[in-house]
Amino acid sequence: MIPKALIFDVDGTLAETEELHRQAFNDTFAAEQLPWHWDKAAYRRLLDVAGGKERIAHFLTSGPDGAERAAGRIEELHAAKTQRYTALAAVGAPLRPGVARLIRDARRAGVRLAIATTTSLPNVEALLGAAFGADALALFDVVGAGDVVPAKKPAPDIYNYVLDQLALPAAACVAFEDSTNGLKAALGAGLATIVTPGIYTEGDDFSGALAVLSDLGEPDAPYRHLAGAGGGEALVTLDALGRWRAAG
Repeated sequence: MIPKALIFDVDGTLAETEELHRQAFNDTFAAEQLPWHWDKAAYRRLLDVAGGKERIAHFLTSGPDGAERAAGRIEELHAAKTQRYTALAAVGAPLRPGVARLIRDARRAGVRLAIATTTSLPNVEALLGAAFGADALALFDVVGAGDVVPAKKPAPDIYNYVLDQLALPAAACVAFEDSTNGLKAALGAGLATIVTPGIYTEGDDFSGALAVLSDLGEPDAPYRHLAGAGGGEALVTLDALGRWRAAG
């Protein structure tokens, strides 16, 4: 049977957004005359910490120059970063292959859609609005974002929240993630999970995933199978998800 709901992470899963987040952080630091620049290697390490405010707080524990000027301003800095990110996402974050196709197919089939992310709601609105138009959030039955739960991924809280709002058991749903922390969160909530690694998560440990694929695939550009279910196939479809879950 096909799933009753598909639950999507956002950053790295719906679109390759992490470089836009990194740019927004660095532009904010420069505007605030803070002598910080997160290069790709540093940002990859910081992505182990879920949530933008939490990421800044974690960075401050390392005692960087200027930390005393940022102490007590994490909320303010994060709000400024969010403004910059939403402007970037509105024009520069195309959806990953297969995402729009699967969302359209799910809507036509009556399969419910949900978001489960640690990123802020304005970030979600900017990305989805650019991809699907002004009424994009109406595509999703539940949007769990930002601080709606106190514990961020890898805690399963955001997925448990979304499942509660959907009033569906985990066994009836499939999650989509791009990172180890996200996978742990989804598995912790009992969800079969498809992982499509992003530019910052390639090579991570995705043990326990139902399938690990390069992306969700398009008719003229099949996905690359990396691990788990889906070998020898080309597209993530509702029927394929049903078969893979049954076989798993």
